[in-house]
Amino acid sequence: MVKVRRPCQAGAFYEGTPEALKRQIEECFTGKLGPCRIPIVAERPIKNVLGLICPHAGYMFSGMVAAHAYYKLALDGRPDLIVLLGPNHTGLGSGLAIMNEGIWRTPLGDIEVDSEAANQLTRESSLIDVDDSAHRNEHSIEVQLPFLQYLYGSSFKILPICFLMQDLTSAKEVGQAVAKVLQNKKAAIIASSDMTHYEPQKSAEQKDKKALEAIEAMDEARFQSVIEDNNITACGYGPITSLITAAKALEGKEAKLLCYKTSGDVTGDHTSVVGYAAVCFTK
Repeated sequence: MVKVRRPCQAGAFYEGTPEALKRQIEECFTGKLGPCRIPIVAERPIKNVLGLICPHAGYMFSGMVAAHAYYKLALDGRPDLIVLLGPNHTGLGSGLAIMNEGIWRTPLGDIEVDSEAANQLTRESSLIDVDDSAHRNEHSIEVQLPFLQYLYGSSFKILPICFLMQDLTSAKEVGQAVAKVLQNKKAAIIASSDMTHYEPQKSAEQKDKKALEAIEAMDEARFQSVIEDNNITACGYGPITSLITAAKALEGKEAKLLCYKTSGDVTGDHTSVVGYAAVCFTK
């Protein structure tokens, strides 16, 4: 029997029916804080994009920022494999956890886990465990999937990795292992993270600017230092560190900030905001 990871946020973080969800995603692309147009997917294998940083809040808050990253991905082509790196908000399961079989379900259909890539990853790094429980109620990876399905249908497989441990050494090891698995594959890596949480707009912008400068410099040690020294509450800093490490190992040349906004830019309430960034890593 096929193992099914069922959605835990359909109807909450994003719309729960296929028609409403497609319409919501299109509104993220065409909205005033989004790229303002719906992308046309390039009909070729993915070419230059190595990875993206995407936020994972409810689509009403962060979807337009995420759309900038997915717009860039669509124009670059079609990946065969997407590695999804997300923080563990629930505290359940192993410190670094993958699923190595089955499908992930959303209102837009089913996506298959790449078992071969997942099993290779556990051979490359002893830190990574097969543990479905870490993924069961975690939203950070799930909310990326409808965007990918909107663009590519079910023509790709995924490798989901959930991070409870986010220290520099562990995150770098995961990034190096991911890079080994992705050698000669048509693949992209998505690090799922929001930025500063629940601070005034000005404070969030100042802190996140420092973190994003370290990301654009592709300096994972500096990035983690900035996070720690400035008490920046970005929830997926481990996944971002792994992405930087993997991108460099895969001969990445540039990390470029595509869009930065806060929840305050959406709601108009700037007293306590969450920061959202879309970043693209390219060869």
